[in-house]
Amino acid sequence: MTHPATPRRFQGKVVLITGAASGIGERAARRFAAEGATLVLSDVDGDALANVAAGLEGDVETLVTDVRDPAACDALVAQAIARFGRVDVLVNDAGVDHLGQLDEGDLSAFTKVIETDLYGVVHMSRAAIAALRAAKGCIVNVSSVSGLGGDWNHSFYCAAKGAVTNFTRALAMDEAAHGVRVNAVNPSLTYTALTAGMKEQPELIAKFEERIPMGRGAEPDDIAGVIAFLASEDARFVTGVNLPVDGGLSASNGQPPLS
Repeated sequence: MTHPATPRRFQGKVVLITGAASGIGERAARRFAAEGATLVLSDVDGDALANVAAGLEGDVETLVTDVRDPAACDALVAQAIARFGRVDVLVNDAGVDHLGQLDEGDLSAFTKVIETDLYGVVHMSRAAIAALRAAKGCIVNVSSVSGLGGDWNHSFYCAAKGAVTNFTRALAMDEAAHGVRVNAVNPSLTYTALTAGMKEQPELIAKFEERIPMGRGAEPDDIAGVIAFLASEDARFVTGVNLPVDGGLSASNGQPPLS
């Protein structure tokens, strides 16, 4: 079977991706590179980030960045503009997870999740917004189905992703007049480093797969393709959307299959 050539939808575009050293961010970087983008990649893991960049064709700039620090976010965008003169797409993928009950441990875990998963999106969006307005560009946030509904034992993460979900909607409304689109992807279970431990629990994975109509968790490439769509001209009239990429999970009302 002959497959069509990869489209070059991002030729001449500069795409900035946080959390690009692994998982969804890495696969998004590879997808955008394959479609001709110039890349600016960041992560807190400098060695892994360098390894990703070394495997990409085209112009790639990297900078180790902790998105919890607004000054670091400003520096990242400034470096992108100094090197390439513009930013057309911002993908906010940097994030951490936490499992636990509300009264377990101290609040440092909550603070880390909120500062990374929510404040990081806000800091990066604020740092890049002038450049995105100039380019008539777009933002794609990586939220979660945990930002659309609750999970057991996951309240900190749900709080952060729920805020990202509504921040996406509100920012899209504000920025539409400036020509900037703002959307989010909301993945369900995705096999990344964050979920690696779950693969060692086959009974747990089976429970997830039973709830997902398509019968499996997502691979990072499944999410990266949707990110690229939302960032492309194919989605030029799409803004303020939180798009579940979940194999049909959110189509369910939560009841078990009927025989």
